[in-house]
Amino acid sequence: MRLALVNDLGLAVEAMRRALAAAPQHTVAWTARDGAEAVQKCAADRPDLILMDLIMPVMDGVEATRRIMRDTPCAILVVTATVDGNTSRVFDALGAGALDAVNTPTLSGPEAEANARALLAKIEVLGRLIDHSDTETRLPFPVPPPVGAAGRRWLFAIGSSAGGPSALAELFSHFSPALPAAVVVVQHLDETFAAGLADWLGQQSSIPVRLAREGDAPEPGVVLLPGRADHLVLTAAGSLAYTPHPADYAYRPSVDVFFESVARHWKGGAAGVILTGMGRDGARGLKKMREARFSTIAQDRATSAVYGMPKAAAELGAAEHILSLARIGPALRQLLESPTLPPATFRSP
Repeated sequence: MRLALVNDLGLAVEAMRRALAAAPQHTVAWTARDGAEAVQKCAADRPDLILMDLIMPVMDGVEATRRIMRDTPCAILVVTATVDGNTSRVFDALGAGALDAVNTPTLSGPEAEANARALLAKIEVLGRLIDHSDTETRLPFPVPPPVGAAGRRWLFAIGSSAGGPSALAELFSHFSPALPAAVVVVQHLDETFAAGLADWLGQQSSIPVRLAREGDAPEPGVVLLPGRADHLVLTAAGSLAYTPHPADYAYRPSVDVFFESVARHWKGGAAGVILTGMGRDGARGLKKMREARFSTIAQDRATSAVYGMPKAAAELGAAEHILSLARIGPALRQLLESPTLPPATFRSP
């Protein structure tokens, strides 16, 4: 892949160059010393992946990520001196469209080799996501029989990726602790950030957010997130479980895998929602949910930080409703009162 390095510290840039030297399949397209320069260079020469620092002069990495995703969308990996020490900024960058985050490698010290391996591992994973953005994977679930949408129990199944944290925070602002529906979210994110994301989202909303444990049942008024790199699935017994299969699937955890399990096993009312994200994960699963006669919604282009996953859902005919982010929450609330959404009322222009 062609990579761009954005960092104002020469030692950090050199450390990344040395780490990349161990992977000759990657080349450095260009470097930038601050976010503003990165925005300009990306517009002139878009690489496959940008390694973006967070704290820089002139323009920081969060704002640079936001502008790049708006003007010349490109895959972005946050590479910062300390992920744990910049949690708030990391989630701001992820909300702006970055895909993941990792600590900056160092030239020396006891963790230099481990940090370099961690960076290369992240690049490899993101490379698979980019390569699989236009491909489909056959999942091991058959098309389920139709299930009525007007059941007594309700589940909102939500999938998101790049730009997801901010979109989820906006969506949750429409929910209250008295929400008579369970919410399960599959967000593409390294498992090391899962607990931090749950805490961050919990601070942004009045509805409780926590990580799903093996055997948990979806609970009304509670948001559950995957806490492991394995896929989260709904079982025939109505509880949540983790599975490593399909092992070779590019997205871990996968929205498709979870949506497929909901379509097969949920016995009540449900809605599937695809929010902003890169690639196609979730489109096939959302289609299965629609075939099971659940309501399906995709975020529209105008309000998506990255119009990849919602676009794929729309093109596949998986999304019954294409809505702006601000209208998804009200649409879900109305579903609790009526088993169907009136398209004329809720379809965004």
